[in-house]
Amino acid sequence: MSDYGTLIDQHTLRFERLLPGPIERVWDYLVKPELRARWFADGEMEQKAGGAVTLIWRNDELGAQPGSPPEHMKNFGGTHQSQNKLLTWEPPHRLAFDWSDGIDNGRSRVEFLLKEESGKVRLTLTHSRLNKSDSRAKFASGWHIHLLMLSEQIEGDVKSIFWESFDGVREGYAVSTRATAAPNLQAAGISICSCCRNRSKAM
Repeated sequence: MSDYGTLIDQHTLRFERLLPGPIERVWDYLVKPELRARWFADGEMEQKAGGAVTLIWRNDELGAQPGSPPEHMKNFGGTHQSQNKLLTWEPPHRLAFDWSDGIDNGRSRVEFLLKEESGKVRLTLTHSRLNKSDSRAKFASGWHIHLLMLSEQIEGDVKSIFWESFDGVREGYAVSTRATAAPNLQAAGISICSCCRNRSKAM
């Protein structure tokens, strides 16, 4: 399984990860604020379809040590917050919410699917309703590294730094999301940071 995200169509990104189980533990990292804060965003989630979802990002603090955003992502440093709505609540298998984040126009949709597989858990993340090519590249880079943070948290081997890792994949995703003939980063022959490349080979 590759760590690279795939552009399913002009408005949809998809990622897959194979994580250590049990499935209930992975689910907790999606829905419990204190665990989600370690890899993605803090914030309360009203645990029912139609419930409120608050997401609070502190990307500077994610990973093995604090880091600073590169110049082109300076606006995304510090603390950011968005109010969203839970669309699907099916523990411990399916979670979906809409998302207003200040990158894309309108509200996009994020869905997580969890499936038990040979003692592990396959996580499939689909981010749909994206409008702009530059936002697709930013979302792809962001999800790639957030999922790296998740993998390291669950595996108990936190060694990467969010912003340092983000800049390692950004340019590759910027190219691949513009190239409709090669929507998969791996198919486009673009390399990524060594920490992610090594993890992909080990899968």
